[in-house]
Amino acid sequence: MRRRTVVTAAILAGALGLTACGTNREEATGTGGGAACDTSKGTLIIGMIAPLSGGLSALGLGMRNSADLAVDQANQKCAVPGYQLAFQPEDDQATPQVANQAATKLASDPNVVGVVGTLNSSTAQVVQPILQERDIVQVSPANTGPALTLGANTSAPARPFDNYFRVATTDLVQGPFAANYLVQTAGKKNIAVIDDGKTYGSGLAEQFSDQATKLGAKIVAREKVGERDTDFSGVITQIRALNPDAVYYGGEYPVAGPLSAQLAAAGLNVPLMGGDGIVDPQFVALGGRPGDLATNVGAPAASLPSAQQFIADYKAANYAEDFGAYGAFTYDSANVIIAGVAKALAGGDYSEAKRADIVKAVQETKLDGAGGPIAFDQYGDTTNKVLTVYTVEGDNFSPVEGSTGSFQG
Repeated sequence: MRRRTVVTAAILAGALGLTACGTNREEATGTGGGAACDTSKGTLIIGMIAPLSGGLSALGLGMRNSADLAVDQANQKCAVPGYQLAFQPEDDQATPQVANQAATKLASDPNVVGVVGTLNSSTAQVVQPILQERDIVQVSPANTGPALTLGANTSAPARPFDNYFRVATTDLVQGPFAANYLVQTAGKKNIAVIDDGKTYGSGLAEQFSDQATKLGAKIVAREKVGERDTDFSGVITQIRALNPDAVYYGGEYPVAGPLSAQLAAAGLNVPLMGGDGIVDPQFVALGGRPGDLATNVGAPAASLPSAQQFIADYKAANYAEDFGAYGAFTYDSANVIIAGVAKALAGGDYSEAKRADIVKAVQETKLDGAGGPIAFDQYGDTTNKVLTVYTVEGDNFSPVEGSTGSFQG
């Protein structure tokens, strides 16, 4: 089978003239098919903002492909009668400034009906108000920062953006879930906590530390590193004297992998644990060790009956990259937007004024997704609070048997 490709902004203009049910990506590569759909009303665009280059691209490319698959399948099914759907992924390089530019570009196009993304909570913070101004629905498969839906004071929640939703549970759940496992199941009592200072990493580390302390563990150190640091000898020297039996890291795999390797090289042969931002084979390639741990949102896709068709379809599409840690949730995020568009436009035509109706339709969504049941609470958060603990085995992470569940305080 020929390798799949994804549409770029440069060929979107040609999408307006397409009338076949398959997307222009499929037609361009000779993989399209299916019965003809009525696309006489034109083309609507599903956007994406994610890191498609740079250190986190291993996650972003899997997200891109998974959303592309959802859009292709929607076109094959004529999911939005009268319209062709086109997919426009934009690279944010995991950087807020670039994410701002990507969001501005998408928001300026009147045919954009929704945006999948972002990966990073820090990029979501700049994207949210830009899309909100144009009433464009945003659904993230990966953001876990609580403030994105609850506002700055999570003890008195106030939803800041009614167009923003996510299918991943938050660090208010993920951090304590990790602490429960590391302290109660793994038996670690003296833990050094390090984070990268970014929205995701520092918030996750804080939630982990609070719960670990409640469980009787001692946080022997609380240190910070830079997201582009490569030498961690200073921090390791600080914590080595404190004899921790585990290290918890709030951040992503470009730092976590080398940090794990340098801990062992310095004689600290203790497990490093992190959150969903390190669950990728690149963590191991960069220095992650057998026995290192991580939590990830949802249950393992391979174990879910609901994900088997997604996995089979993704494989059949022959993408160059694996769907990664967020593939199933990204596929679901795109399908949530598509379902919202179909509902909002049922029996009518699209205009920018319909964007508010799409937001309302997404709020009311109830779907059986690849990653499990999908519904949203009054803040736009998923009602699916399931997480899983993973450990490094060989060159990748594997789920720890019996570790999938919800946080129990």
